[in-house]
Amino acid sequence: MAEETSHGTLPDSHVGFCTLGMFILDDIEFGGIRPDVKNILGGAASFAVVGARLAAGKELARSVSWIVDVGSDFPQEVLNTIKAWDTDCMIREDPGRLTTRAWNGYGHNEKRDFKYLTPKLRLEPHMLSDSQVLSKTFHMVCSASRCISIVQEILRRREELQRGSQASSPLERPIFVWEPVPDLCTPEEQEMFFAANRVVDVVSPNELELGLMFGQSGWCEDEQFGQDIVRRILESGIGPDGAGHLVIRAGKDGSYSYSRAQRIWLPAYHQPAASGSSPVVDPTGAGNSFLGALAQGLVGAGEGPTRVIGSVFASSVNWKDALKANGDRDHILEALVFATVAASFVVEQIGVPRMSTSTEGRELWNETEFTERVRLYTQRLYKSVEESPRKHFQIN
Repeated sequence: MAEETSHGTLPDSHVGFCTLGMFILDDIEFGGIRPDVKNILGGAASFAVVGARLAAGKELARSVSWIVDVGSDFPQEVLNTIKAWDTDCMIREDPGRLTTRAWNGYGHNEKRDFKYLTPKLRLEPHMLSDSQVLSKTFHMVCSASRCISIVQEILRRREELQRGSQASSPLERPIFVWEPVPDLCTPEEQEMFFAANRVVDVVSPNELELGLMFGQSGWCEDEQFGQDIVRRILESGIGPDGAGHLVIRAGKDGSYSYSRAQRIWLPAYHQPAASGSSPVVDPTGAGNSFLGALAQGLVGAGEGPTRVIGSVFASSVNWKDALKANGDRDHILEALVFATVAASFVVEQIGVPRMSTSTEGRELWNETEFTERVRLYTQRLYKSVEESPRKHFQIN
């Protein structure tokens, strides 16, 4: 969907984050653990946008961009929720079709089964507006072959826009964040997986998916096989220059990030209480929101959360050394903090977190400010980093 440019200039783009994930209405079955639910706002797009929106804050809300396909059965209350986020949302209405719907079933160890209930409408790069194509970051959930195709098509469209303008300086390459689709995390896909890694900047399977990709039931850093998998991936290369990141989402065990520069481990925001109780209700979408916030954090988050992290870690030599290892332009550490905190909001209920406004006009999610959770998490992290720096950071 091309946009007219004036006087041969590039179209103005305010977009910092764009997802090619689909919008889906979910039916979720919990295997008897709790009552099943239907008609839940979901899909990779919704949750990734929530994550990016949390990190962006109110001031950068319009930099978060996506496409929502609305069918004849689209619930008005869901539309109201989407509009309340104030993102750059392109709503495409088609009364001749049903909204994409899916079934999610959860079993042992948070293993998820998934199937579509209505025909899906996949998003393609040619559907993006010119301003979306000029986004600073892109989030994808797809097969390895489609990942390569999407990256190539977006870069081609950006080159066309560049050639059609009078801009003298070349466009900076955007950041591509790829979430491999779970069904194709198989040994047969390994070579394509390696090939796709080399065209993206961040590849992020969860620990179960990564293990299955290499013929195991899961991935564990403490096992030699788990370490060998990471070494193989890094040696094969992530990103055009090999400087990208493998980010393994490990649920309640937090996240592991590996690059040729260093290894990073961050704990999950929610830790089990001594009583065994937990605020975690439903993990659906937590991985998508984690990556949405990660992508947004790599190119800039809200001023408040960014300032909080810098303030808490101002005196930490360990943190500064870890930052230095990634180079001047790599904000992976801050982005991982934003991602961890964003995921904490998503797991606290079925569906997306509830947004509201305080009496003082502050933006709240589940009755809490994102910045305040960043503060609480960062203060805990600071203490742990100072006590056991090598548990969190290993610089190569």
